[in-house]
Amino acid sequence: MSSAVLVTGGFGLVGSATVQRLAELGRRVVIADLDTPANRTAAAHLPPGVQVRWVDLTDEPQTARMVAEVGPAVIVHLAAIIPPLIYRQPALARRVNVDATATLVRIAEAQPIPPRFVQASSNAVYGARNPHKASDPVTADLPMRPSDLYSAHKAQAEEIVRNSALEWVVLRLGGVLSVDPKAIPFNADALYFESLLPIDGRMHSVDVRDVAWAFAAATTADVVGEILLIAGDESHRQLYGDLTPALAAARGLAGGLPKGRRGDPHSDDDWFVTDWMDTTRAQQVLQFQHHSWHDMLDEARRRAGMSRHAVQVAAPAIRAVLRRRSAYWRQPGQYADPWGAIRRRFGDPAPDF
Repeated sequence: MSSAVLVTGGFGLVGSATVQRLAELGRRVVIADLDTPANRTAAAHLPPGVQVRWVDLTDEPQTARMVAEVGPAVIVHLAAIIPPLIYRQPALARRVNVDATATLVRIAEAQPIPPRFVQASSNAVYGARNPHKASDPVTADLPMRPSDLYSAHKAQAEEIVRNSALEWVVLRLGGVLSVDPKAIPFNADALYFESLLPIDGRMHSVDVRDVAWAFAAATTADVVGEILLIAGDESHRQLYGDLTPALAAARGLAGGLPKGRRGDPHSDDDWFVTDWMDTTRAQQVLQFQHHSWHDMLDEARRRAGMSRHAVQVAAPAIRAVLRRRSAYWRQPGQYADPWGAIRRRFGDPAPDF
């Protein structure tokens, strides 16, 4: 077996940052991802020494050949279909998120020297969280209670990994953000999705670079058999209605986002799958929290540069357009209805088990 770290989904937001971090540490890195034009373009700008294997993880023979040829010491499994696309293509999402995870685990178990398996999960596994009734941050030992397709897939993938014969580590991620405006999609679907979340819902964000530090550390740290919660320091504990306007303002769009709706304090179901997280153990063993929320805002302002002024001028017009494209434009009701809004635009968000 080689000393390689195999990173599935290595051209995604978290994957790209994780590959960069592993390369900085001098690790031998192999990316396993789909052969697409965008990924081909990204491959031309990889750090020196990083290799790429074009593979469809839903194809078991192809995946088995790739793993046998690479012989990884560690697999960092990041490949997944996430919201909102997951609601539009549930069958494909199951094949990628659940079935391909089972396949990869089975192949890894069959290797002469089975690799460590670091699984990317999410705080979504705790299900919809009403902040008016759940005051404490979630912890690793809190039972999973998936309430939509995404949280169900993450919970099922976790169970597959945790029930395997491999040395495993599970990282449950909070809301991953980047100061690079090009790193996160800015399109009609993304804007609609952001507008449907209850503004008084609790969101625990984290800089994608810190997530990369966590994954890189988890490949060697003495954390086998642990579930670790990955989010930023306490400055990252925000209400959703404060978080997105602050980041938009840092890029020049102060006042450019229409105000959303609060969640129903009397309902435990009509909330999204986010909450604050207890990261004490994860920080103790992985030492990954390096960018505070305020650091991120300051860097976003610097990166925006002079373009902030042009965006400021356009903010009222942008707000008017976004208001008409928001999830609750001319929709009846007082409170946010995230699952109803998802159903109207993307498809049925209900779990598929």
